[in-house]
Amino acid sequence: MEAVQSWVLEHKLTSIGGIWASTVGASLAYTRSRTPLKPSLRLIHARMHAQAITLAVLSGAAAYHYYEKNYNSGCCSKHAGEY
Repeated sequence: MEAVQSWVLEHKLTSIGGIWASTVGASLAYTRSRTPLKPSLRLIHARMHAQAITLAVLSGAAAYHYYEKNYNSGCCSKHAGEY
């Protein structure tokens, strides 16, 4: 778990971009098999789903960062100067 956390800390934008892209792909695949929408509407819906998931991930990351900074001081001094 620590290896994943350290990789995400070092590659924040890549992590968020990967989550966004995978959500777009999953949403497109789901709507293609379930609903008879035009491709343009499928893409719009996929982007909306991906944006919602990305906002949820960013909110969770902000809450995690706040918790770590305020309640676990001294735990992770390796990345203390990055924020």
